Amino acid sequence: MKDDRQVEALLRELAPQVIGLLVRKHGQFDACEDAVQEALLSAAQQWPEQGIPDSPKSWLATVASRRLVDEWRSESARRRREENDALMAPAEPSTVSDSDDTLTVLFLCCHPSLSAPSQLALTLRAVGGLTTGEIAAAFLVPESTLAQRISRAKQTIKKAGAEFVLPPAAELAERLRVVLQVLYLIFNEGYTTSGGPDLHRADLTAEAIRLTRLLRRLMPDEDEVTGLLALMLLTDARRDARAGEDGSLVPLAEQDRSRWNAETIAEGVSLVSGALAEGPVGPYQVQAAIAAVHDEAATAADTDWSQILALYDVLEKVSPGPIVTLNRAVAVAEVNGPEAGLELLATLDDDTRMGQTHRLDSVRGHLLELAGDAVAAREAYLRAAGKTASEPEKQYLTRRAERLS
Repeated sequence: MKDDRQVEALLRELAPQVIGLLVRKHGQFDACEDAVQEALLSAAQQWPEQGIPDSPKSWLATVASRRLVDEWRSESARRRREENDALMAPAEPSTVSDSDDTLTVLFLCCHPSLSAPSQLALTLRAVGGLTTGEIAAAFLVPESTLAQRISRAKQTIKKAGAEFVLPPAAELAERLRVVLQVLYLIFNEGYTTSGGPDLHRADLTAEAIRLTRLLRRLMPDEDEVTGLLALMLLTDARRDARAGEDGSLVPLAEQDRSRWNAETIAEGVSLVSGALAEGPVGPYQVQAAIAAVHDEAATAADTDWSQILALYDVLEKVSPGPIVTLNRAVAVAEVNGPEAGLELLATLDDDTRMGQTHRLDSVRGHLLELAGDAVAAREAYLRAAGKTASEPEKQYLTRRAERLS
């Protein structure tokens, strides 16, 4: 089992590096990515029994290159394209470069021409080294659907004429924003799954943190990368306390804080403190600072809600949006009373972006309960329960409603 985990971790680290090697040599990102996936599967089957080769990166590059050779020879035979013969020589271990193209692969997978679901899927497969089946299971879609999504994404990149290079300086900031958003979405899907029986997917949160650590290593001067890593760590530190023994959701205020990971919290606090000292302040840094205030409170009653509200005021200026307003309403209620929070919450009623989520009704139910309006709170909880596809969240909201009957 230990050997299997060691192999899995190594393959995920090497996947984007080998893709980079092949794309630089041959072009055709779509074909190279497919070949590397097949090489990864072969390694996953052979290495646990036969042992990890002395040069695992070279092994993967050689196997993947041979797969490309086989594919191109077949295509050449069918279409009589002898001009492809020059590309047929497989990469030998001695020719494998030590360069790491992971960052370039990551930016390519987050190409702005792709939809958010396609960016997520392609990033997890090409950079995360996950199989199509693993990604499909994570997002609760059929494997065939996920495979089509990845195939279309690669064709979209090809049609867009995207080159295998880092974006020019003028585009880097915007492209980095997309990359960070994709990593954040992967983490959020793992931390609170959008549907199904499980409250969280630890494999997805771990992968999001791993990829963000990698991105920080490659871009150490980007404070928002550091801020995102800090946010993930400070949030994930509470994971073990989020669920009861029966798997039911335990809200933040009721969690056993002795089960929070103190080492992870310390790392997150150190990271966000360093990033905030550098400036300028970005949204991930502010969110990490909010998470740090929560994590540093010994009990729920010790939470410095005034500081949290002040941070949300900053966040609303640097990154306004309905989710920020939603969360700020909770802080307003804690500082100024539930009626004030409900008044702010009412500004979201006509926001169409909130129409498909249960979170508005969930927060409204909480604030109505604090305000003493049990009947309205119960109705809001039930509406929220009817909108979520997550079974643990549905059960939690239903229980909250039943308690007010």
